Amino acid sequence: MTAKLRFTLTLLVTILGVAGLGSAQSANAPEDNKKPAAEKPSSPAQSAMKPDGDYVGSEVCASCHAEQEKSFVHTIMGNAMAHSKAAADARGCESCHGPGRRHVDAGGGKDTIPIRFTKDSPNTVEERNSACLSCHAKGNQLFWRGSPHESRAMACVDCHQVHYGTQAQRYAALGDEVRYSAPLTEHVGTKKPQPELCLTCHQMRRAQLQRSSHMPYREGKVTCTSCHNPHGSPNPTQLLQSTINENCYSCHTERRGPFLWEHPPVMENCANCHEPHGSSNPELLKVRMPRVCDSCHDASRHPTQAQPLSSIKNFNRGCTNCHSLIHGSNHPSGNHFLR
Repeated sequence: MTAKLRFTLTLLVTILGVAGLGSAQSANAPEDNKKPAAEKPSSPAQSAMKPDGDYVGSEVCASCHAEQEKSFVHTIMGNAMAHSKAAADARGCESCHGPGRRHVDAGGGKDTIPIRFTKDSPNTVEERNSACLSCHAKGNQLFWRGSPHESRAMACVDCHQVHYGTQAQRYAALGDEVRYSAPLTEHVGTKKPQPELCLTCHQMRRAQLQRSSHMPYREGKVTCTSCHNPHGSPNPTQLLQSTINENCYSCHTERRGPFLWEHPPVMENCANCHEPHGSSNPELLKVRMPRVCDSCHDASRHPTQAQPLSSIKNFNRGCTNCHSLIHGSNHPSGNHFLR
């Protein structure tokens, strides 16, 4: 064997030995030198479920208030808190009623509950509403502050209730209170069904709904929130739409136009002629034909004094016997809204 070959073999053996020694040392390295695996961070909701400071947890509340817990756990809010996405929601009972440490240390007693929603609650309306607005401050409740109901010191719990059991139980309970064939709704957290809930305060609207010509509330086709947002709105009279006309057009689309010949009072406001909640006159008119027209039109063309029943003005539908397209006309010669 030549000297060159022996040198090559010796070098190869040396390289292999060094490589084997390095791999053995890395395999026998102590566990402390290994990089710890990243722990999965717990969600804020999970960490908030544990008792923390003055908060004792919903389990402690349920140990005494079993009936209240049973009537809440299957509600919409109960399901939301059971699968909470925020730490405040995960506190359960204490999300609304405040920290319960003082209540538990005192051995119970309603006077030690930080926030109560019953009629004998010592909390102010603002304090009770703040518990609700801490979550319900967007969507339909966006304009609650400064709204007519808020400015009259109405509390959320004057209309709503949270502990109502399952939706099926609430539907069964509301079935005995339904008036005017109120339509079913997913909002079962109200103390009474619509429109009976609103008519508790708005007595004038109750009287109007009893009139011969009325919006189809009693038939269950519309309800108060079909036109109004009781939590507040930037629009007149808490309407859903920006104007009265836009609100009416959401159902009466045939009146929207545009027309070749527009009738100015119609363009301005539907309520110039109609009483939307109910009237003793046909078609929700404020006054009967022809007086509703005489309130604007002077005597320059047709006489406005009282006419005998045989007069053409009083025949059939009064003015609209001839001017039937009173809301607007697309006829090239329809400037007088004639049929």
